Amino acid sequence: MLTDTNNCAELRIAGITDDSIVDGPGIRLTVFVQGCPHSCEGCHNPQTHDFSAGYVISTEDIMDKIVSNPLLDGVTFSGGEPFCQAKALSRLGSMIREKGLDIITFSGYTYEFLKANADGENCYNDLLKVSDYLVDGPFILAERSIDLRFRGSANQRIIDLKKTAKEGRVVTAEL
Repeated sequence: MLTDTNNCAELRIAGITDDSIVDGPGIRLTVFVQGCPHSCEGCHNPQTHDFSAGYVISTEDIMDKIVSNPLLDGVTFSGGEPFCQAKALSRLGSMIREKGLDIITFSGYTYEFLKANADGENCYNDLLKVSDYLVDGPFILAERSIDLRFRGSANQRIIDLKKTAKEGRVVTAEL
């Protein structure tokens, strides 16, 4: 069982990229959370695996960075594994949504796993609700492709979370 590693006002992160064009459409601020239980072979961000590395930052400090950049189209939560800090990210996501920006969340877990294991304590559903898109599934080195937009291996899906909730079935998207 995963648990949130911090309270809802702080995140342990590996870093922030202010003007990313590779973590989703448009210009994005990307928050790389620290800590990942997956250890996927060939992971693009292996430095984010250690749950005790990185540094702690308040959600308000991240929000200050977001509002100070008028060029942003959205925010991406990457990792590490964002759902290990779902409570704090859902809080940050709510503030981001109030500013009218979209949110993409990457996870090594599948959508089905997250829904089946969601409860009030882990806040998986809260993070899914504030996210517009979920890129789900572990990175699989044997399925790696540089031709895939915003994902690393062919097993990973880009899920439109708003349409999925409305239709009651997984709806994928191309961004």
